[in-house]
Formats: sequence, C-alpha cells, structure tokens
Amino acid sequence: MVLLAAVALWGCSSTKHVPDGEMLLDKVSIEIEDNKEVRAEELVNFLRQTPNHKVLGFAKLQLATYSLSGRDSTKWYNRWLRKLGRPPVIYDADLTEASRRQLRQAMINRGYMEAEVEVDTILDHARKRARVGYRIHSGEPHVIGSMSLNIPDPAIRDIIEADTTLIDLAEGDLFDRNRLDNLRTSIAGRLHDEGYYDFSREYITFTADTVRGSKEIALTLNLRPTAVQRDSVHNARIYYIRSVTFVTEDALAAQHPDTVRYRNISVVYGSERYIKPSALYDMCFIEPGQHYSLRNVDRTYSSLSRLSILRFINIEMHPVGRVGDVELLDAVINISRNKKQNVSLEVEGTNSEGDLGFGIGATYQNRNLTHRSELLSVKFRTAYESLSGNLDGFINKRFTEYAAETGITFPKFMLPFASRSFKKRMQATTEFAVSFNYQERPEYTRVIWSAAWRWKWNNRLRDIARRHTFDLLDINYVRLPRSTIDFIDQIAPSNPLLRYSYEDHFIMRLGYTYYQTNRRIPTAEVNAFAMQPSITTMRASAETAGNLLYGISSIFQNRGADGAYKVFGIQYAQYIKGEIDYTYTLNLNSRNALAFRGGFGIAYPYGNSSMVPFEKRFYAGGANGVRGWGVRTLGPGCYDSQNSVTDFINQCGDISFIASAEYRAKLFWVFEGALFVDVGNIWTIRSYPNQPGGMFKFNKFYKQLAASYGIGLRMDFTYFLLRFDLGLKAHNPAMNQEPWPLLHPRWSRDATFHFSVGYPF
Repeated sequence: MVLLAAVALWGCSSTKHVPDGEMLLDKVSIEIEDNKEVRAEELVNFLRQTPNHKVLGFAKLQLATYSLSGRDSTKWYNRWLRKLGRPPVIYDADLTEASRRQLRQAMINRGYMEAEVEVDTILDHARKRARVGYRIHSGEPHVIGSMSLNIPDPAIRDIIEADTTLIDLAEGDLFDRNRLDNLRTSIAGRLHDEGYYDFSREYITFTADTVRGSKEIALTLNLRPTAVQRDSVHNARIYYIRSVTFVTEDALAAQHPDTVRYRNISVVYGSERYIKPSALYDMCFIEPGQHYSLRNVDRTYSSLSRLSILRFINIEMHPVGRVGDVELLDAVINISRNKKQNVSLEVEGTNSEGDLGFGIGATYQNRNLTHRSELLSVKFRTAYESLSGNLDGFINKRFTEYAAETGITFPKFMLPFASRSFKKRMQATTEFAVSFNYQERPEYTRVIWSAAWRWKWNNRLRDIARRHTFDLLDINYVRLPRSTIDFIDQIAPSNPLLRYSYEDHFIMRLGYTYYQTNRRIPTAEVNAFAMQPSITTMRASAETAGNLLYGISSIFQNRGADGAYKVFGIQYAQYIKGEIDYTYTLNLNSRNALAFRGGFGIAYPYGNSSMVPFEKRFYAGGANGVRGWGVRTLGPGCYDSQNSVTDFINQCGDISFIASAEYRAKLFWVFEGALFVDVGNIWTIRSYPNQPGGMFKFNKFYKQLAASYGIGLRMDFTYFLLRFDLGLKAHNPAMNQEPWPLLHPRWSRDATFHFSVGYPF
C-alpha cells in the first residue's frame, strides 16, 4: 500500500518538504564534448550532490515515500515513512561548484590536463526545482612519450626490472595519474615480498617533463632511500626474520608463562596448552632466517584462520636492530581461543491432512578434538508421523526416519606418503564423513549409507578468489530390505527411472569442483552495488563414477544375466558428468545493476550403466532455473507432462542449458526490485520410452528452449537476502500445450511464485 500510494502522489508532493526559499535538486546531467574515451557514467561518483534516486529511470520512489509523511515528526507513522524513504535533496550552489572542481580534477588525473568544466543551472523558483548540467571540454590528452627509472639502489632496480608485469605503462598511453598511483602500490608490494619491510609507496615519485607545444610526456620514476637508509642511497637493506613466537591471550596475564620450543618457533602459553605447537607450526609460513615477505604474512593469516579453535589472530613485526649489514625482525603472533564445544537442538512439527508428526535434531561440534584444531561434527535426527486411514496390505503404518552423520575436518592436507612441506604448501583442509539414514514408509523400508573423503583449499590471484574441492572418494549405497510384494511393479511396471530410484544401487564417484569470483564482501557501511563496477563468477565441476570398480570387475568377475557387473550383488553406476556456470553483474551505479548468467551441463552413462542415476541427472525450473515453471516441471525437450506431482520422476535429463538476464534496482529501505528473463531446458542423451520427445537433437533443440519473464521483490538484510519472484511462461516447448503463453496468457496456467534465500545467480 505504501508503494502504491507513493507512486500515486509522487508528482504533486515531491517538494512538500522543501523549505521556502530553497529548491529541490531535480536533475543533474554530465555532457562530455568531443570525447568518446570517457563516459559520463564513470564521472558520477565525483559529484558532490546528486538528485534523489529514480526507480526504473523515472519514479523517485524513496522521495515519494518520504513526502507521504506529515510535518509533525512526533507521530510514529510520520517517522516510519521518513525512515522508509529519503528526504529531498536541496540544491546547494557551493556543492555545485565543488562538483565542478572535482570533475575537472578527475579529467586532469586521466591525462586531460587542459580540461574545463562549465555549469548550466536552471532555477525554477515557482516550482521550487533546480536543474544542473555539467559540460566538460576535455581537450587533447597528454600521453607518455617515454619512461625511465631513476633508482640509485641496484638491488631494487634489478627487482623492478626483472618483473616484466610490474610496470604496465607503455609509450602512447594516457598520462593517467590513477595508473601511476596503482603502480606505486604494486612496486611497494613487490618490494615488501622481497624483504624491504620498511619500504613505503610514498618513497616513489614521478617527474613529468613536457616539451613546449607537445602533448608527449617524458616520465621518470624516482625512488628515494627509506628512513633507515638516508646515509646511503646505494645500500638498501633487506630485513630478515630472527624469531617467530606465538603468544596465547592468557599468557600476557600469567605470572609464570610457559614457553615451549618446537622446531624453529616458540609458543608462550598461559594456564592451558589448548593447542599443540605442531598445529601452529604447520600453519606458519614466517620462518626464522628467511627475509621478510608480506606474502608469507598473508599466507600465515589465511592458514591460521582455518584453525576453528582460534577466534582472533594478529601478527606483529618488531625491528630488533642490525647485525652487520642485516636488519632483523621478531615476528610475534598473538592468538585467542574460540569456544571448544557447541551443542544445538532443532524441533519441528508437521500436520499433513490431519496426520500429525514431529522431528527432533541435535548437533554436537568439537573444534579441538586432539588439540590440533580438528573439527568433529556429529548430527542426529529422528522424525515420526502417524498415518490414518486404511493401511491394509502395507508393511508399515507410519512414517519414521532415523538419521546420523559424523564427520571430522583436519585443517591440513591428509595424504599418505606426502611430504610435510608439500602438505604445508597445499593449505588444504581434509574432510572425512560417514552418514546413515533409515526410512520406514508404508510401502517400503529404505537404508542409505554414504561415506566421503575430500580436500578443500582456497587461493587468490590478485583480485580473484578461488576455491577448490576434490572428492577423492564419495560412496553412496541405497538398499531396500523390505517392501510390499508388488510395490515396484505397481509404481513402475515399465519405468526404468522410477524403478532405479527404489531399487538397491551403488555409486562410487570421484569429483572436482572449481569456483572463482572477483566479488568483494560488502559491509554494512558499503552498498553491495557500489563496491565495484562489475562482478564475475564462474563455477565448473567434473565427476566420474564406476571406473575403478569396472576395471577390477572386468578382471575378476563375469557379467550377470542382465549384462552388468555387480558389487555386493548390486549393479553399480558408471558415468561421467561435467557442468559450468558463469555469471556477470554490471553495476550501472550504486543502486542499479544488470546481471547475466549462462550455464551448461552434460552427463553420459557408459560401461556398466545405460542410464545416469536419477539423483545425478539435471532438472529444470524452480527458483534458480527457468522461473516460469516450478522445480522439476520443465522438460526434457518437448516432453508433455500431465501431472507435476506424479510425473516429476520423468522430468530429468542428461543435458542442461540455462541463460538468464536480470535488472536489479534498490527501491527503499531494505527492498529491491527486479525484472528478469530466463531461457533454458534439459534433454536426454539417449531415447528413453518413458520420456518421449526428450532426446537432444541438433536440428530441434533451439525450438525446444523454454522462455519465461517476471518480476521480483527482494529484502536485503546485508547478511542474507529474502527473494520473492513471480515467473510467467513466455514460450512452452511441451507437446500438446499452448506454445506461446506470452501471446495467450492465462494466470492459473502460466504463473509460478517462488520464495527463496539469496540471489538466483
């Protein structure tokens, strides 16, 4: 209601809270004459005053919401409306002049030394509105004609010249001061990695010489000596690590702290040795005798953060003087302890058409199992639901579930026969997990066992964060010890997909997942849209199953009557599967963004399998797919689903494609709006009788792409986001159904509502 009222009253109330004698800043524009290299959008952040934000480019929704409030600020509803909205931006001549100066300086910093900025101001006193236009005359830019280095210290000069990627300025480049500033930071970081602990970017300056009448600049990079080297320009000294000491938080207050020596590090304890020195040593990349390296400091921070028993980490470097020509540092690493154990309980209740049920779950965590910061996690869950009605002929008269899962995470790379140095360099965590699930239903009793051994590690290349997961072993065993006599034949007389889901099966897989992004984590003070111009994210995965078992079986076994090898009397799956998903988000400004996504996946059965296991196949639709369809209600191909409740088992495939585009806009308070378009579908790689029209064919697949459009409302609470999306079908490839709902819409048939947490991509 607030939204509708705000839009309705926006036009006539936008100046309601503008004081007499003042004017609303209605519009601000930037025009750049005779220059296609610089876009006006890039200069908006240099303005000291901008008008109230417009939603969809025309409606000042936040201002309209604020204008709905009365002038009496003592009333709660007026304060509430003002909190939801934003007050009018009052035109300020001083801020306009400051914006002009900022714009000119921004152009100068980019190399346009002769840039001028004119201001056109239109003041409408009758309507209490002001419009400001900035016209930029950039002029001809200055470019780099040549570049030289003035570095008296030969060691530093050799380091800089040896790194060919460090200085990225070339003849003909714009004389961009922002790039020069970034170069200073890069050189300082490179020297910090080479041991120059006290080096500062402020020691780097540039000299720019120009020839009269020329736009070319002879650029010289100058390096003056550091503070401890003022007596000698030619003898820069590298700092070396003398000692490494870990200090626990309670050691500082202890009257008699206990110091333990382990290899080349020391650990100072207080009242308790809650973590073993070996665990700290394995995570430390700062070593006595080596030169100081900022990279090793960062690696130590990153590695220690994997120790779940540690809550706080701070690394300090203390200069301790000079021995001969060598400067020495003592590294002191302060650590504080996290809570060792944690227990949580979950209780839920259910009511399914009058049948009552409940569920109870418990989780126990130990963050320091053997004083090496191993994380032990144990989970238990039980659920029960009573059933009413006639249950004659069934083996169970209830729904019952018992589940248990236990796992242990080691904060290092666990691999037999690997050297200690190799394990340390990997900076990986190792996970072992085992789970058990026992289910009783009226028709059957099912037992699911699983076990996994995987490694996880992270690394970063400049602004790109990367995450890796390698599943060395992942076993999934499903068994049905009891079922009604004709259960399988009743539900799936000729459906291999459905039969497979309720028959004993065994999967032993090997997999790898790679994830990378340049996204920086937003904070409460920094808007997520405003953090960076664009965000890219890629996820790729590959897995295969059954190859080792097939190799062993082909040597020691004979095929069964059905032509398949078996283990424990069960046919095991053999397949290969790969997926890739890429997203790109373009932040138009601090409140508007365009997001794009493309994804593709394929799975292929071979050897011991004629079909990919149901749980490993792809599905379409849902909150993160083509949003005009519900989850598992689209495809494969032009397959005609008649009942989404009972037919979902057939709506899976071996090939997946998805493409989406979404416009996102901040509205007011925590609300965001979105407009989206999705295109995609799934297909089978072979022709299956129960999935007619589902097979992928190059001359038909593009005709079978489903399309949908819709609108979304999101609530961004910084640490999590609630999403409400309404998707509508635009093109439906299913046989015997309306192919173009976009042209012949019907709400009950074409609309699907989704609720989820987080963005769709």
